[in-house]
Amino acid sequence: MPIDYNILIKKRVDLNSNINIDEQILQIAIYDEFKAYETYSKIIETFGNINPFINIKESEAVHYSMLIKLAEKYSVEVPINDWKDKIEIPNNLIECYELGVAAEIENIAMYNNLLINSTKSDITDALFRLQAASFNNHLPAFRSCVINYYNSFHSSSNSSEDIMQKMQEYQEIVNNLMSGDIDENTISNLSSKLFSNISFQFLGGAVSGAAIVALLNQFLENQNSNKE
Repeated sequence: MPIDYNILIKKRVDLNSNINIDEQILQIAIYDEFKAYETYSKIIETFGNINPFINIKESEAVHYSMLIKLAEKYSVEVPINDWKDKIEIPNNLIECYELGVAAEIENIAMYNNLLINSTKSDITDALFRLQAASFNNHLPAFRSCVINYYNSFHSSSNSSEDIMQKMQEYQEIVNNLMSGDIDENTISNLSSKLFSNISFQFLGGAVSGAAIVALLNQFLENQNSNKE
């Protein structure tokens, strides 16, 4: 059956589709890992060989290679990597770090949806591994870059009042995070409200940066406390 690229772009299994669910899962995951690889590749091409983009780009290649092997095992058609000419990146490095944070949060949310619908143990195991890589490695790496930037650079054009006003816009999300109400919908909502760059409209400036740092700190601290 032909690949439905609309499903792949939405990053969610379509239970009403005639395409087998595990086939959808592998194709969605591969296509998203292609996108991540091409995004980080373009950032490196633009800004040079800088971390953590170099290491994470290499990880994305390992990820999609793992998924392609599973696709071959189950005779699933591998989607075309058509992202190279479609990728847009920000004009400065801090916004690229913010983009990395947003992309990894979206990736975690995507894998939540795929895991819920996975029926094969080896596919499920691979999805868990890839989601763990995003949560434990990639997201903290980009988060650290954002925090380090805003700790070392302060824009005098943005007052603390502006920052607090921006934070209030995200209060609903903060309440969800602090209450432990975390699922793929909450994470997707977090991404879309924090980072309009999910649709490639990029954030920048100390106001958005301060909101990102504060909310990501609460997000990760809450996740860590839930694991204990």
